Amino acid sequence: MKKILLTLFLSAVFIPKIIAQKSDTTAAYYDNIEKSMKYESGKINLTEGDGTLNIPKGFKFLNAEQTQSILTNLWGNPEDKSVLGALVPDGKGVTHSNSWMFIITYQGDGYVKDDDADDIDYDDLLKTMKEDTQVTNEERKKGGYPEVQLVGWASKPYYDSNLKVLHWAKELKFGKDEVNTLNYDLRVLGRKGMYNISAVANMGELAEVKASIPGIVKSVEFNDGNKYLDFDADTDTVAAWTIGGLVAGKVLAKVGFFAILAKFGKIIVVSLIAGFAAVKKFLFGKKDQVVTRPVEEETALLEENNSTEE
Repeated sequence: MKKILLTLFLSAVFIPKIIAQKSDTTAAYYDNIEKSMKYESGKINLTEGDGTLNIPKGFKFLNAEQTQSILTNLWGNPEDKSVLGALVPDGKGVTHSNSWMFIITYQGDGYVKDDDADDIDYDDLLKTMKEDTQVTNEERKKGGYPEVQLVGWASKPYYDSNLKVLHWAKELKFGKDEVNTLNYDLRVLGRKGMYNISAVANMGELAEVKASIPGIVKSVEFNDGNKYLDFDADTDTVAAWTIGGLVAGKVLAKVGFFAILAKFGKIIVVSLIAGFAAVKKFLFGKKDQVVTRPVEEETALLEENNSTEE
């Protein structure tokens, strides 16, 4: 009983201080990340696809290396070396809860025919996509990533036949996250492939992301000779999928489950576990203690041990 009272007393006195210190350390860590970012503006020659990015008003550009680091080390996504960079809204960083960005990649698998653009039943396609998502969850679990559920369309697919740009948005739920994730996808079609531009955000940023789409769809373009209308049926390769296949994600099979991006999945969990480990070490003096269970389970085990000792 004395041990329980002592534990409660120490918890009441020291845990708030430790949590405050941990909060300050985490804030400083995030602040250092923000300060390390080197943003660019103006015109960017994309390293793949023979295209150009004209950074739209209200955005700034992060190169491939920085973007890959954010996605993998900060947001907890699988590594993908195909990332060319990202567009980040002005006034926002990459570590804040309301931050989001557009990720840019290129896929050079051929000319995508758009003949079926007006004939697709997107509600029916959504059902198929939900089934496919369940299949990819097995791969996600093997990789140590949380399962993902496709909730539905956040914005139904739309194909701009003049600009040759397809865009749509999905609402996703990762694991037991209380806040759903938004993936807003754009495909800029060219002669030999396409640029993929994907916004990774929380559902609360949907209106903000959607408002930026008109500027984003015009920001990436293929250089002369590689535009969609430059296609030569005698020499060029035709992709094995059409507009419907792009939306369904069949084209991304070789990329795997990276096609579905998460936001803030990894670093927050690590910080919480580390914070609890520090508290436990301080209270019980076990220097070699490693926390591998959720906080709720650890607390239950502590209470059970105390009851046994009584």
